Amino acid sequence: MKIGVDLGGTNIRVGLVDGNDIIVKKSVPCPAQQPAEEVLDCIGNLIAEIINSDVKGIGIGVPSAVDVEKGIVYNVVNIPSWKEVHLKEYLEKRFGVPAFLNNDANCFALGEVTYGACRDFSDVVGVTLGTGVGMGIIVNGQLYNGVNASAGEMGAIPYLDSDYEHYCSSSFFTRCYDITGKEAATRANEGDKEALEIWDAFGTHLGKFITAVLYAYAPEAIVFGGSIAAAYPLFEKSMKHELGNYLYPATLSRIKFTTSTAGDIAILGAAALVDAQLK
Repeated sequence: MKIGVDLGGTNIRVGLVDGNDIIVKKSVPCPAQQPAEEVLDCIGNLIAEIINSDVKGIGIGVPSAVDVEKGIVYNVVNIPSWKEVHLKEYLEKRFGVPAFLNNDANCFALGEVTYGACRDFSDVVGVTLGTGVGMGIIVNGQLYNGVNASAGEMGAIPYLDSDYEHYCSSSFFTRCYDITGKEAATRANEGDKEALEIWDAFGTHLGKFITAVLYAYAPEAIVFGGSIAAAYPLFEKSMKHELGNYLYPATLSRIKFTTSTAGDIAILGAAALVDAQLK
């Protein structure tokens, strides 16, 4: 057994994972505006509710840069008090089992190759589309971290008047059209022409982003997750049309595009850190 923790600025979710299944799950609002110690205690108290003597380790995904070896979390955007938090030390001292940390998008990618849609692939890129754009990279079946788990932050690459993140996340809808992605999806699914055009534009921007990903990594599979991925049928066509500009069509034809289908993949991906480190 292991415990997976999904730390977000809105909610903290933990799960007790037995094999491939989450058998117990808990969630509480994150006290994101409170001092760092209060957020730490909130995580610890939630874990304490489900941990047992069979748990061999704790894995946690955080939306930030992480020193994977030392277990230090740096500058969590949505939790202002978390400038430098020694989370691994805190968890191991409190619970007496190994704790492993990584960026949340990295955990998503690891979860997909361990439990999800990409179990048959060794080279995978996981892309999370939500309030931002996150990316995790799997090479030869292993998570590629880079320094401070910062590899794959391609959303920060300059694009048009800003960067890719501003055109490939929820901010695209609010910034460019003064509408939420959820509302745009609802209208598009009802056949609203303007909303469908918005999603076509989104797919074109995302296609340019994915083209850059292909040039950098050329993975066997790309899996999309996050809240926007649920609208994949609305932007798939324009995204793939843009991918037609990729210079290596023979390569493109071999790459699988899919969306996350596993429930609670963030928790499962965090738990997968334990198996990856202890096997």
